[in-house]
Amino acid sequence: MLKRKIWEYLCEWKEQPQKKALLVTGARQIGKTYIIRRFGQEKYRHFVEINFIESPAAAGIFRNASDVNMIVANITAFTGKSLEPGDTLIFFDEIQECPQARTAIKFLVEDGRFDYIESGSLLGVNYKEVQSYPVGFEDTFRMYPMDLEEFLWANGVKPETIHYLKDCYDHCTAVSDSIHDTMLQLFRYYMVVGGMPAVVQCFVTTHDLGKVIELQRGILELYRQDITKYSRTDKAKIKDIFDRIPSELNEKNKRFILASIQKSSRMERYRDCFAWLADAGVSLPCYNVTEPKIPLKINEKHNLFKLFLVDTGLLCAASLENVQYEILQNHLDINMGGILENMFAQIFCANGFTLRYFDKKNRGEVDFILQRGREILPVEIKSGSSYKTHAALNYVLQVEDWNLSRGYVFCPGNIAQEGKITYYPLYLAMFFKQEPIKKNWIVNVDLSALES
Repeated sequence: MLKRKIWEYLCEWKEQPQKKALLVTGARQIGKTYIIRRFGQEKYRHFVEINFIESPAAAGIFRNASDVNMIVANITAFTGKSLEPGDTLIFFDEIQECPQARTAIKFLVEDGRFDYIESGSLLGVNYKEVQSYPVGFEDTFRMYPMDLEEFLWANGVKPETIHYLKDCYDHCTAVSDSIHDTMLQLFRYYMVVGGMPAVVQCFVTTHDLGKVIELQRGILELYRQDITKYSRTDKAKIKDIFDRIPSELNEKNKRFILASIQKSSRMERYRDCFAWLADAGVSLPCYNVTEPKIPLKINEKHNLFKLFLVDTGLLCAASLENVQYEILQNHLDINMGGILENMFAQIFCANGFTLRYFDKKNRGEVDFILQRGREILPVEIKSGSSYKTHAALNYVLQVEDWNLSRGYVFCPGNIAQEGKITYYPLYLAMFFKQEPIKKNWIVNVDLSALES
């Protein structure tokens, strides 16, 4: 049984006195159904699961249903299960297949008798079919493949080791050599295996990378089938972009070049294709910014971007070269820079960041420009021993108008600080996170000056 961080979130959600429905989104095969099913079976006396792909007839539950009582009656009739108010979880899986169910969530939540979790992998590409969104009646949780810490848990790394590493990160003290070397090796395994739960379980059980790669290629083929099934237009273009992600990341600047598809290609013709892959959760776009200044959003250039794959293990499997062996032998040379960068795109997304980068002619590229609150974080990813050479990072830190207080380099070396730059080992990226949203943030509205 693989431990996932969403479990704690689900438990907190359950204890809310007036809870909304919970919508769990994310790419296919990342473990959404498994973890929600296990949560429902362990935490509720009654658990009802309706999968709209496995049971297409279930859409009839909502057809011509005039009120909540009729929907509830239809659910009990369809599933043959009793529902106990206050201790029943109803799970609508693959809800993108039944837009009427998504529309009905508002009324089901208002009814208040039961708890509801929805899950879907392609909600972003089916949004036009939903007649009325349950705005104000849904909380959304974006789920990703297993992150590095979850991968370490699965491979038997003890909590004490994680706590030790977090303490080193927090206090900027060097990790012991033996733990450092072991963690770098585990990081390389994570690059090769990735975070798809079935793949991780296969690796943990067998340590057979041949079986791991076979599973990964099966998931890649499933994604290609989804493109054919769910994309209404431009199927060939979307599939071509998806298949080109590994080769585009292998280029020197790692930018996605439309001319590689067709010399006369224009962004206007392909914008929806890139959006489809992002909405399906399959790709992670990373946009160029003209300046590393707050707010980064308004400085984005959407015609200049990198396109990462949601899981680096899948990227390795899609590369169709023996990259897995080279990675495990620690040959992370310049030809594998795209794979390492994809690894950090995956980590940073899971840690709550929006992906952006900075590239200026004659100055070079800063791999990631992240925003945490009102702080801009320039980050470089280095694979070799020359990780203290970073001209582009030095440049952005020197521009007075940008007022950047600190830069970060993730590298094979140990923790160190030199001037404005902090060096972290590659594996400590698991602690480099976005600020959490404040809970119970109560403000005092003072109207006393208006009473005179």
